[in-house]
Amino acid sequence: MDSIEADKIAAKSAVTESQGEDWGETVGLIEPLVLSEGSRHRPALGDLAIELATASAGLRRSLPDGIVSALAELARAMNCYYSNLIEGHDTHPVDIERALKKVYSADPEQRNLQLEAEAHIAVQTWIDEGGLTGRATTAEAVLEIHRRFCELLPEELLWVEHGAAKEKIEVIPGAYRRHDIEVGRHVPVSPGAVPRFLKRFENAYSGLGKSETILAAAAAHHRLLWIHPFLDGNGRVARLMSYATLLETLGTGGIWSIARGLARSEQSYKQHLIACDATRRNDLDGRGNLSEEALAEFTRFFLETCLDQVSFMEELVQPDKLRARIKLWVDEQVATGALPEKAGIVLDAILYRGELRRSEVADLLDTSARTARRAVSALIDHEVVTSETPRAALHITFPAKLASRWMPGLFPEQRG
Repeated sequence: MDSIEADKIAAKSAVTESQGEDWGETVGLIEPLVLSEGSRHRPALGDLAIELATASAGLRRSLPDGIVSALAELARAMNCYYSNLIEGHDTHPVDIERALKKVYSADPEQRNLQLEAEAHIAVQTWIDEGGLTGRATTAEAVLEIHRRFCELLPEELLWVEHGAAKEKIEVIPGAYRRHDIEVGRHVPVSPGAVPRFLKRFENAYSGLGKSETILAAAAAHHRLLWIHPFLDGNGRVARLMSYATLLETLGTGGIWSIARGLARSEQSYKQHLIACDATRRNDLDGRGNLSEEALAEFTRFFLETCLDQVSFMEELVQPDKLRARIKLWVDEQVATGALPEKAGIVLDAILYRGELRRSEVADLLDTSARTARRAVSALIDHEVVTSETPRAALHITFPAKLASRWMPGLFPEQRG
């Protein structure tokens, strides 16, 4: 038996023997969970929440369903990339796309990161398909996000070093931590206290109205991290929970990502989280144990970051500009003989309509059925057009390898 297997058996034995020490903390330590009714910050933050809801709905309505579906698929890779980047794991969306096709790097470390990204995509796909509808901020959902993510990770990524002695401890998918930990200067609640704090968390954030859910999204994000229910993976779980909350509440269609905004302002993001760990500053700083002022400041940052991402995506997918960028790429491919001359007409029609029936292609191109099939096949080979079956309607795809041309700024150019 190797040392890793021995550690794994010992860890599981320890989990069975003990659920972790409970210091007896009262759940009042996590208050306030939402901004008080009398908070002077509420009016301005309420206006931001309404502005975000309006902007997100406008973006979603401006696009054909077929384009939304294609963008959502690309956004999964984007969301995964930026969420993992915050954790110090840089797996470019092109490598994420390869992993989804079961094409893995020969380098073991890079392969593990691809598998990690694949796990993240699987969880987000489940969320996009309604897996957390109506329950994103429940304790059950938090556990399920963690379980679904961690159970798909390679063995090497399920071990963490704990304490000054750097003891190796296994991360159990979907299980609360059984150890006391420190996160920077913050000491989360004791392991035995985690379930009751998550129960308070669930009671505070579940069942809120739409406007209150938007307003409380940032608070829920921080308070989950403050509880820190898991040995590892808390940041990803919190961001996936926030994604699920916004997906349902705002009807985002999955076409923009809070993770991108948080990663691009990572220092501010982490500074706000640290500030929210602080206790109440004075008698004017709310009535709870934690600072309401810091929570309001993080809420403003969170909502403004969401608005920035909606604006970014809205600019990126403006029909005329998007079609111009794609046309430039098509013209280059036609010039080199990589695409038939009329392939661009097919792609443009799909962009305009959202989908195109195969039976319409020949008439659209005013050509023979054979020439029409050749144009479609070439676009499919370039992975810019797809269909569910050989006879189904054609839809556009946004491959990560073309993102720098079609969707500039979505994520960095691939290095190497």
